[in-house]
Amino acid sequence: MPLPPIPKSWQPTLRHETEQPYYEALAEFVDAERAAHEVCPPKDEVFTALELTSKRAVKALILGQDPYPTPGVAHGLAFSVRPGKPIPASLRNIFKELVADLGVPAPTDGSLVPWAEHGVLLLNAVLTVRAGAPNSHKNKGWERFTDAVIRAVNEKSTRVAFIFWGAYAQKKIPLVDTERHAVITGAHPSPLTRGKGFFGTRPFSRANAALEAAGVKPIDWRLD
Repeated sequence: MPLPPIPKSWQPTLRHETEQPYYEALAEFVDAERAAHEVCPPKDEVFTALELTSKRAVKALILGQDPYPTPGVAHGLAFSVRPGKPIPASLRNIFKELVADLGVPAPTDGSLVPWAEHGVLLLNAVLTVRAGAPNSHKNKGWERFTDAVIRAVNEKSTRVAFIFWGAYAQKKIPLVDTERHAVITGAHPSPLTRGKGFFGTRPFSRANAALEAAGVKPIDWRLD
């Protein structure tokens, strides 16, 4: 099987997806891509987001598009980079807003593993990419699978803060029960937006306020 097994805590929820013909076709596509090209992230890190954040633990979901296509950078968490790697421009903007919003120390490293361990599901809509070719694995089946993940999180009875940055992510809002959960939107943190519509949106404090209002312990967003 060219795709690793679904992390154990998610298997009851997602087993149905892995039994569908589209998932088999997706697995075959990714296998063929790995045979012919370098694919990011490595096979054993494709499901890192699900590995580090169980469905039961999810308090917030941040949706990205697809992994960084530079070899050695992506490690299975949306917007995150491996420890010690240069911080990409989008993530620098996220950190600027984090500091402005919460007054926490500026992160010096681009790994978001602590967020994942504190209940933030850092999910990309597409979980693999050919090295050097952004969006090369879109429309191959990943979106159907990650939509199922979003629906599974939406089924939680406790409130979750869904953070959707940019038009691409905001297309997923119909998958969320906005009566039970919080949906927090803003422009994408990409440098192309120059922060317009992103800076000042205070997504982190808004997420925590929404959680606390529903009796859910807030997220510790500090990275240092």
